Amino acid sequence: MRALGVNLWLHEKNLMPVPEQYILVANHPSAFEDVGIPSLFNIYPLAKHGVRNWFQVGRINETADTLFVKRNDRESRRAAVENMIERVKQGGNIALFPEGSCMGRRIYDSFKTGAFEVSMETGVPILPVFLHYEAQETFEWREPQTLLHKFWHFMTSQNDQANYYVYDAIYPDEFTDKKEFAEYVRQKFIKWQAIYLE
Repeated sequence: MRALGVNLWLHEKNLMPVPEQYILVANHPSAFEDVGIPSLFNIYPLAKHGVRNWFQVGRINETADTLFVKRNDRESRRAAVENMIERVKQGGNIALFPEGSCMGRRIYDSFKTGAFEVSMETGVPILPVFLHYEAQETFEWREPQTLLHKFWHFMTSQNDQANYYVYDAIYPDEFTDKKEFAEYVRQKFIKWQAIYLE
């Protein structure tokens, strides 16, 4: 994080203490959060399978016990959910991006349900974290940019401020359906987007 020259701030918007165990969900506008989230939270991340082959980043993720998923493979997605459930049952915290991919600075029109299924299966709450980069255009990851392009953008940005906003945990016992749970949390992110991005 220091090498990339990003000034990362954690903003505690939560009114209740962060629970000892949680499933962190965040929006995914950039590549920086793959470094930023683990620098602030004790988590096991979920990442797409291709990250294993990224220069240096792949080795870092292997060492960090990252859980991997082939996003277009139904069996891999099912296995990823089972692996997350197992990791949570062992007492670990996990982190993932329910948009399913790096979708840019605007919240996508649906959330994948994996995190919410794990939450309902284990009783461990969702911890929502809204990510906001003040130089939105510079930090946003768009095709056909590579990871090395993004690293260069981070290091040369005129505004290096990154703000990670933590909100109160959301408990699964309020929901009977993982899709309803996912949409409830997505609507929270839409509200925070209106505060920080508009």
